[in-house]
Amino acid sequence: MSDPWHMEKLRLKSGLNMEVARAGSGPLVIMLHGFPECWYSWRYQIRALAPHFECVAPNLRGYGNTDAPVGIENYTLDKLVGDVADLIEACGREKAIIIAHDWGGAIAWATVLQRPELVERIAVLNLPHPLKLQENLRRNPRQMLSSWYILFFQIPRLPEALMRARDFAMLKRAIRDSAVQKSAFTDEDLDHFRDAFRNPYSITAAINYYRAAVRGSFRPRGPAPEWMTRKISAPTMVIWGEQDIALRKELTFGMKELFSGPFEIHYVPDSGHWVQQEKPAVVNDYLLKFLSPMMQTAA
Repeated sequence: MSDPWHMEKLRLKSGLNMEVARAGSGPLVIMLHGFPECWYSWRYQIRALAPHFECVAPNLRGYGNTDAPVGIENYTLDKLVGDVADLIEACGREKAIIIAHDWGGAIAWATVLQRPELVERIAVLNLPHPLKLQENLRRNPRQMLSSWYILFFQIPRLPEALMRARDFAMLKRAIRDSAVQKSAFTDEDLDHFRDAFRNPYSITAAINYYRAAVRGSFRPRGPAPEWMTRKISAPTMVIWGEQDIALRKELTFGMKELFSGPFEIHYVPDSGHWVQQEKPAVVNDYLLKFLSPMMQTAA
């Protein structure tokens, strides 16, 4: 059986050209990938959800064949949230379900907090609520050590050079070596992620997400932005691969108080950071149950 998706380019209201994988019909589900990945990280979830929903998995700005504007200022959370809003509009919808992982999770949290009218439901994988992330990056010495790469990415040019070396060997190694279920990633899978950085500026664009964050919403000092303190009313689910070497499990503790609407969290003990690829059947089962109220409208 052939895969259900096709690739297309959408021109957003901002002028950004965004490449997306698209499949299915029904309520709109936007799937936001993390670093250093691409739309392909959602291959298992598109196959599971496309019979019930319209699935749109973009290559985020800077990745793959999506435009990669030059400059750190083009990778702020405001720009990334704007991309989500414009993508929903480009799909002819007023709101969407958002499923997100890692950096996609940061964008999803910011979207539901800043633009709640756009979000029907939200599921975030291995990225905590931004208040908990900021708190732990400032006060949790173990998380500070686990997040060393954020500081490394502030160095100009050197991270890019190391990532590009030997045909992006570091990128491939970072994914497979940090996985608990290492067999989840074939060489062909890893080639998909490498190919997302074939554009000469793409790796700088992806690292600029971290550079912009440290200069903006996740700066080391000062109060949290007001939008981070708002309560989330949209039904929310967090799925967490417990053996994540970069983001520690304690980042998820005490999150329930940050929601005024339904909130649930599910831990996957035998998975690392790449939970939707390491344990796709488990993640798909959680997603299908969480989204079942919306499925009735897709029938």
